[in-house]
Amino acid sequence: MYRFVLAAVLTSCLLPSVSLRAQDAYFAQFFSSPSTLNPALTGLFPGRYRVAINHRSQWGQVLQTPYSTSAFAADFHYALKPKQRGSDAFGGGIYFLNDRMPEVGFASNQAMLSAAFHKTLDARGEKVLSIGGQAGVVQRSLGYGDLSFEDEFDGLTTFVPRSTREILPENSVAFGDYQLGLNYSRSPTRREIGYLVGLAVHHLTTPEQSFYAALTAEEDVQVTNTLYRRYSTYLNFRIPTNQNTEWSPRLYYTQQGPHAMLLLGSTVRLLTSDAASSAVHLGGWARAVKNQDGFGPESLTGLIGFEVSAFVFGLSYDVSLSPAERSRQFRGGLEFSVTYTGQSEEDEAVPCPKF
Repeated sequence: MYRFVLAAVLTSCLLPSVSLRAQDAYFAQFFSSPSTLNPALTGLFPGRYRVAINHRSQWGQVLQTPYSTSAFAADFHYALKPKQRGSDAFGGGIYFLNDRMPEVGFASNQAMLSAAFHKTLDARGEKVLSIGGQAGVVQRSLGYGDLSFEDEFDGLTTFVPRSTREILPENSVAFGDYQLGLNYSRSPTRREIGYLVGLAVHHLTTPEQSFYAALTAEEDVQVTNTLYRRYSTYLNFRIPTNQNTEWSPRLYYTQQGPHAMLLLGSTVRLLTSDAASSAVHLGGWARAVKNQDGFGPESLTGLIGFEVSAFVFGLSYDVSLSPAERSRQFRGGLEFSVTYTGQSEEDEAVPCPKF
């Protein structure tokens, strides 16, 4: 399995093939990372500003150093008429994402600026239509220092470093990237059912990501490897059952080229102290993916979270449903998140779910 993972990464990074194209980074706690979920969620929260940190570690049973994905995001909410309930608002923010596999020095870094406009559709401010966009830079690199090739073998017992005659391209590529999103939310101030539904399109310009593009630009046969657009949609409900309990069934679907993923599950928020705004979040969902064998179940995720005043902490773990992966001790991924929201002066309904 270790060799398979390394071979898969090297193949997707280096081989001059248009059929092998990288997929985007993935967070199981997708609603705790709104900046990567949909740019229309920028600034859609009851407060002045929000800071979120996400980290995911996986393949720890296969690789000596786990594959990891980390993200940092900060956004703000600005009401056009702060003293008027239900005012239209702007949102702005920035996020950074690092996705890397240290075994081969592969890393993908993103830096994005986000902006959104939130249009209130009723006098009470319960219905909001949001549109947002993102623009930024993606940089990908691959370390050659720890790689060995067949012609470096001395014929006896060892490899002679830096003796290969392989012609390798520049090990870094950068490109601009753009996303667009739309979101509609209903957040009643009374204890009624609220919901959130959205659509997003990532990689609008299908940017070039091949390490060989610059090397073969003047040749008769040019190597290209554009990034597929990614389309996603989600639906989230907030269903209060009593004064202390609130359910949040949710669905998330995304498709990128021939690959697709579906997440379906629910969380429950249990209020433990109304005065201190403390609560416990419990939940889980199933993930199904589309690959060469068709569409089928891939993993189960369990979540526990703690809400303390303006902080929300989340911890989740994936359990694989694939027999082949379980036989190789491939358990899944560990993930945690931390979110801090600087509250506004008014106690408003929460339009954006915390997980």
